[in-house]
Amino acid sequence: MKKQKPKEDLKVLILEAAKKLFVQQGYESTSIRKIAQEIGFSPTSIYLHYKDKNDLIYNLHQVGFGLLRDRFMPLVVVEDPYERLKAAGKNYIEFALDNPEYYEVMFMMREPMDFLNHNCDEEHWLEGERVLDFLRNTVLECQSKGYFQGMQAEDVTLQAWATVHGLVSLYLTQHLDHVIDVIGAKSSSKEMIYSSFQVLLKLMLDAK
Repeated sequence: MKKQKPKEDLKVLILEAAKKLFVQQGYESTSIRKIAQEIGFSPTSIYLHYKDKNDLIYNLHQVGFGLLRDRFMPLVVVEDPYERLKAAGKNYIEFALDNPEYYEVMFMMREPMDFLNHNCDEEHWLEGERVLDFLRNTVLECQSKGYFQGMQAEDVTLQAWATVHGLVSLYLTQHLDHVIDVIGAKSSSKEMIYSSFQVLLKLMLDAK
């Protein structure tokens, strides 16, 4: 007979199995039954904690953004906002490379956003908003110190995120190593991600 697990341990186990299967097999191909088989419990055990697949992917989304926010919070002590922004990019990259499955659920799968758009109001995406607020507020503070003059804070925030996301996505889908070989770069793919982010910030500074 399967040993009883504490409620919170079982919830974590369910989420980890769901994350793995969503990424490996796709959201549509993953069923509650498959998740139950993955952890060796009955589907009923999952339904005691989560309503359905939508509930699972929403919770994974929230947990992932909570982990990302934890990477940003120590940076509040960095006084120079430009250095803080560079450090945020580095920490974002490290989060993505350390947590590729969470990253795919958060930023590369359509289903979490479909669920949020159709079922949740703004208060249900607090963790995501806190991450974006941290980035935007850092950009605003940069502007108060003379950086990124003549630019909209929202544009700088989006461009900085989009650049890092694009590079990380290329790395996670194994395209970046090939691109680096083609262009003849000497640095490793991980080094190139961060250095390219710094190049973008420098270009935006020079564009004022």
